Amino acid sequence: MTPLVLTHFTATSAIGTGLAETLRSLQAQRTGLAPCRFETVRLDTHIGEVSGVDDERIPATLAAFDCRNNRLAQLGLRQDGFATAVEELARRWGKRRVGVFLGTSTAGILETELAYRRRDPASGALPGDFHYRGAHNSFSVADFARHYFRLEGPAVVVSSACSSSAKVFGSARRMMAAGLIDAALVGGVDSLCLTTLYGFHSLQLVSPRPCRPFDPARNGISIGEAAAFALVERAPDSLDADAVLFLGIGESSDAYHMSSPHPEGKGAQAAMLQALSTAGLQPADIDYINVHGTGTPSNDSAEARAVATVLGSEIPCSSTKGATGHALGAAGALEAVICGLALQHGVMPAGLNTTAVDPSLGVNYLLENRRQKVSRALSNSFGFGGSNCSLILGRAG
Repeated sequence: MTPLVLTHFTATSAIGTGLAETLRSLQAQRTGLAPCRFETVRLDTHIGEVSGVDDERIPATLAAFDCRNNRLAQLGLRQDGFATAVEELARRWGKRRVGVFLGTSTAGILETELAYRRRDPASGALPGDFHYRGAHNSFSVADFARHYFRLEGPAVVVSSACSSSAKVFGSARRMMAAGLIDAALVGGVDSLCLTTLYGFHSLQLVSPRPCRPFDPARNGISIGEAAAFALVERAPDSLDADAVLFLGIGESSDAYHMSSPHPEGKGAQAAMLQALSTAGLQPADIDYINVHGTGTPSNDSAEARAVATVLGSEIPCSSTKGATGHALGAAGALEAVICGLALQHGVMPAGLNTTAVDPSLGVNYLLENRRQKVSRALSNSFGFGGSNCSLILGRAG
């Protein structure tokens, strides 16, 4: 594929609001996970909650979009001069030539959960101020972003569980290759809600302590929330050396099981192989892997087998979910941005909370930050139902 350039990107998660805070947390090996105090949830677990979301105020003209997910989106869009960059992009290409491609899993379902508490006691009707279309609806976050920036190009939401906001990079690339758009706003937003916290707990996938991916004693995930965005355009003839390029993508659907990966990671292997192929790279060309690494026994084992099969056992890798928590539908975009920071600042982030690496996994998992030049990074995002996506990002110079 023809490389595309990420002309601007930003991330907001439990480890920081914006790139500067995110980078400081990564460099300091600081986790954002804390005991769950969210809403009315009474679970013995740690979560990655973003501070300040409840203080966000959606503009009155967009009041129909008010929900936690869109407040988190707005908080993220206000960081790092991103809103100004979107406006400049729209002026340069035209509002109809900029697409919006965002990923989410549960969107604004929290608003529906809260609305159900206020049902009419006699009829069971939901309250009149509940707006499903602007709040809960999966398309809401893209529609909100489109209205927020007054964009008029194609808008799509991908909801494929934990691969959602990685796959949007592919959606944008295909639209650009077809000549339908010239640039795209891509990313993902997923916010905390009762459905995911209690749902993953019912599947016995939630750890009572901060998650510890690839550890022999790993016993589940820590759920987080995040908003991460990037602007994608065709690469100009001349670029700064530290510009971040979108080099390759691989997508697969193994459909092995609704909530468990294929034991040998066959779908993951297919995604990584396709990403290398589209980028025109060999395994030895990859300097760092941001593994999906959720901290469940089956996920980490399957992914480790897939990584070792496709890329070997020597490439440094880590999961940043020990810092941010698993941001579900926003994880792909968040970890793509973290890879962007690794490329620009020469730091491979440590896998936090992991005190030892499971020797049966056979990968080069980082327990401490490694500071060295990163020219190409691969980021894995694997979702329920076998929806897999691997991204390859690289430095321009």
